[in-house]
Amino acid sequence: MDKRVIFAVAGSGKTTYIVDSLSRDKRSLIVTYTVGNYNNLCSKISEKFNGEWPENIWVMGYFTFLYRFCYKPFLADKLKARGIFYEKNPNNRLRQCDKAYYITSTGYIYSNRLALLIENTGSMEGLKRRLEKYFDEFIIDEIQDIAGRDFSFLEQLMTTNINMLFVGDFYQHTYDTSRDGNANKNLFDNFASYEARFISCGFLSDKTSLVKSWRCSPSICRFITENLGIEIYSNQNTEMNGEASDIIFISEQAQIDNILANPNIVKLHFRNSSKYGSGHRNWGDTKGEDHYQDVCVMLNKTTATKYTAGNLSELAPSTRNKLYVAITRAHGKVYLINE
Repeated sequence: MDKRVIFAVAGSGKTTYIVDSLSRDKRSLIVTYTVGNYNNLCSKISEKFNGEWPENIWVMGYFTFLYRFCYKPFLADKLKARGIFYEKNPNNRLRQCDKAYYITSTGYIYSNRLALLIENTGSMEGLKRRLEKYFDEFIIDEIQDIAGRDFSFLEQLMTTNINMLFVGDFYQHTYDTSRDGNANKNLFDNFASYEARFISCGFLSDKTSLVKSWRCSPSICRFITENLGIEIYSNQNTEMNGEASDIIFISEQAQIDNILANPNIVKLHFRNSSKYGSGHRNWGDTKGEDHYQDVCVMLNKTTATKYTAGNLSELAPSTRNKLYVAITRAHGKVYLINE
């Protein structure tokens, strides 16, 4: 079996790579977490096949896959759950042998324990056979979103006897499918240990196929590599683009006012962007978006201090990742402004 995990960079064409690999000759199941990426996949697949959706290709959101494909065939008749409850169980004293550990009093399964429920009810071997029966390959887009109990669940599925392709950007980990206590709490602390989890399950690690960004200019890629410690290169030609793309710190008030007043430049904040109105977004919330020309990244106090000292690499991993997402949204210029 061909089992690979491709570690990509922002703007390198992750979704396009997956869609290009699809054909009418193999049964493919594609799973992704965010709604935006689900819609993007569906749009590109429809375009590839001239508006006709092939019957052999299935795209599912992660929890749709977990509930409909993994839970229902094995446990629906027995547990009769009514759906998924997207909140954590507030009672931490329950044991895993208690039904209430997984299911609310009104019959909904806690989203962060659905995968564990499937594991602990002895359904995994049957689930693997089910995957083998209906599909030739299992693909996950934005693999870095799979976290908590869900990653342990996925590790068990990795031994299924079908081809697998997982694609994602480790440093764009800004969302989690779930969190549950200390379960895989340190999964994203270190890239080498994260990569090793896949290798130990028989996966080949590919760190070269999608290492160049079609979106970001050479100067932006260089800034990210040198300041955030994230290795990223550009597919763009520096001489062709000239000064069309760059990353600039703005300190003059007149320039700041012009940028803030420009409705064509999105303003990205660390958090609480909603209080500024339309045209303002949070850094991490723009993950997967590809329609911005110029971007204004508002630096919060901590990030601005680190930037001035030349120590952006010392940011907390979650902050660094969100800043990376924000900077890499731009096809053109990136303006850095103290918030």
